[in-house]
Amino acid sequence: MKKFTFLTKRRIEAAVFLILFFLLFGSLSSRMGLTNMLNTFMQTAYHLILETVLYIMGITVLTGALSKLLIEFGVVRLIEVLLRPLMKPLYNLPGIAALGGIMTFLSDNPAIISLSKDKNFSQYFTKCQLISLTNFGTAFGMGLVVVAFMVGRGFAVGALVGLLGAVIGSIVSTRLMQRYILKEHPDFNEKIFPGGNEQEISFKSEGSAFLRGLNAILDGGKTGVDIGLAIIPGVLIISTLVMTLTFGPSAEGYTGAAYEGVPGIPLSAEQEDFIFKWLFGFEDTELIAFPITSLGAVGAALGLVPKFQSMGLIDNNAIAVFTAMGMCWSGYLSTHTAMLDSMGYRNLTSKAILSHTIGGLCAGITAHWLYVLYAQIFL
Repeated sequence: MKKFTFLTKRRIEAAVFLILFFLLFGSLSSRMGLTNMLNTFMQTAYHLILETVLYIMGITVLTGALSKLLIEFGVVRLIEVLLRPLMKPLYNLPGIAALGGIMTFLSDNPAIISLSKDKNFSQYFTKCQLISLTNFGTAFGMGLVVVAFMVGRGFAVGALVGLLGAVIGSIVSTRLMQRYILKEHPDFNEKIFPGGNEQEISFKSEGSAFLRGLNAILDGGKTGVDIGLAIIPGVLIISTLVMTLTFGPSAEGYTGAAYEGVPGIPLSAEQEDFIFKWLFGFEDTELIAFPITSLGAVGAALGLVPKFQSMGLIDNNAIAVFTAMGMCWSGYLSTHTAMLDSMGYRNLTSKAILSHTIGGLCAGITAHWLYVLYAQIFL
């Protein structure tokens, strides 16, 4: 009976998938033509590799090397000491949590997972606080890469305002998660790893300063290559599909060129464009594609920026919102699932995702209004 039930569910799942698949690509091919649609997919992916992926990989390699140098020579621990006093009042976390935020900002979300398993680090946390690190760390994942990318496109002010917006979003997300946890588990307000030695949390390698610096640069660069390679599927698959659903035909109609498509996302957003304009300051409905794509992969979302820029759709306000929401929603599903599963609290995944959804929205809204304030004062 169980086998029959399982097979039945799989058949229903397969039928639903095929219906949705043919509805999506059938509607696209009916508007664009099958040959043009396939050529557009391939041309868009090809242009994304040349214009975006290699550029992002260059950033990840350079920022990876810089990050490793900062870690190797103790700069990260120094910054952690400076940020410690802010952790309790802002996040209700112990001061050492600052180390987790810095590590994920300089690298990626998995850094918070490895730190949470270190008893020398986790000894300072209650169960509630340790679980909420999922939301805290995820809000800063790939932060340096995102900020460097936006600055490299010529939007330094927007990137820095967006960084501040991401901090606000991380506070909302972390605090909400802690509230949900304590509501369901009031007993989670006790420490789970008593003992341990903070001094043993060290990232220093052996050898002379020159050798350590050289190894840090090379190892950091290799880590950057890994991150750059990891974003390729997201950029090519998700960005290609999102662009096809964002941009319309070229001036000559559908020719199979890159970045053509059927503007389904903007047409849907037009019904509520006043909401997006008030919340995020978006003047063009196409821009809503960035936050939507960030839900899947921030690397893929970054792939949209050069096209938006070439069309003259973005300014520092849009970049501020992009940076804030891109950082907060980086690793949106994978990190929450992996970390909570490894800690044995998979049942709290939905709460973590809900908290982070709200936090990301708050990050984007805050970034917009902070930029409005900046423009009123300085522009």
